[in-house]
Amino acid sequence: MVVKKLTLENFRNYENETFAFCDGLNILTGKNAQGKTNCAEAVFYLCTGSSLRIRHDRQLIRRGAEFARVTAEVKSRYGDLSLGAVITESRRELYLNGNRVTRTVDFLGNMRSVFFSPGELRLIQDGPDERRRFLNLSISQTSREYCTALLRFQRILEQRNNLLKERDAGMVLETLPVWDEQFSVYAARIAVRRREYLKELSARATEAHAYLTDGGEALSLAPDREYRGGEEEVAAKIGRELAANYERDIRLGFTSVGPHRDDIKICIDGQDARGFASQGQARTAALAMKLAEVEIFERLSGEAPVLILDDVLSELDLPRRKKLLSRVGNLQCILTCTHASRVLCGAESKKIRIQGGKIIV
Repeated sequence: MVVKKLTLENFRNYENETFAFCDGLNILTGKNAQGKTNCAEAVFYLCTGSSLRIRHDRQLIRRGAEFARVTAEVKSRYGDLSLGAVITESRRELYLNGNRVTRTVDFLGNMRSVFFSPGELRLIQDGPDERRRFLNLSISQTSREYCTALLRFQRILEQRNNLLKERDAGMVLETLPVWDEQFSVYAARIAVRRREYLKELSARATEAHAYLTDGGEALSLAPDREYRGGEEEVAAKIGRELAANYERDIRLGFTSVGPHRDDIKICIDGQDARGFASQGQARTAALAMKLAEVEIFERLSGEAPVLILDDVLSELDLPRRKKLLSRVGNLQCILTCTHASRVLCGAESKKIRIQGGKIIV
């Protein structure tokens, strides 16, 4: 999968610029705060319909403008396609081949990308929310069924939590089983798919980590909770757990069991990476997870995703930098850095210099 052309109109600090990318390594270079990451962010936005950096889409609109538009021409194994997004203060419209897409789930997966930046250390160092978000974004790019189940589960969870805040305990206890039946069905679909995905992710990330560290350290990933059996069996178990926690949930005012509470245990040499890993170890572990994600996307879709590396190489030592560039040499990569000559290790690339939201020729 290759992004051939990307056009940004009133997006972040860009007024109107068009990027032409090559099939291999593309370097966005320039001083800090010139717009390199903004360009990389736009590519990811067209893959997922969301940004990793902000909560509200209106923050993507250039100051003083009324809207932002992002479009891309993409080459895939199934042919060429165009993707687009128009963002205003109050709404967001997504387009596929010129036709408006009304559901985000139908927009996902037309272009796939893996994004890695220094902020991805949150995967290792922060709380469970970050790791669940990683799983949800990653699996949703390859499974619309998962994305649909996740959206429905989140709506049911919200309704159940609202019910738990009601003061009439009798009414709550009478109504909870109605929500629990639906909750358990979608929770089981999510849990089983995550279990399958995490099993493959763990194996591939362990291998990638060994490659990056020359076998000096061992990375392992595992769910913090096991869901055994098929969907029906898992749904039945979750339903029993929900019922057993009625009094606790009413007291807390929220649902205390389910996949929205799950986590990934990440260990380096058998020790919990969250409390043990140095910055360098955390960075390498997160990078190994992202490389594993690339391989899973390629296996599931039959083509490699676009890899986005935002200000990453300067944070790696020379041996790991060379290993990373060698590992990703067969796919399109969009890489941002301030000094290309210091990080490329002689790799061939197309360099695009950016200054103040403009391409400098």
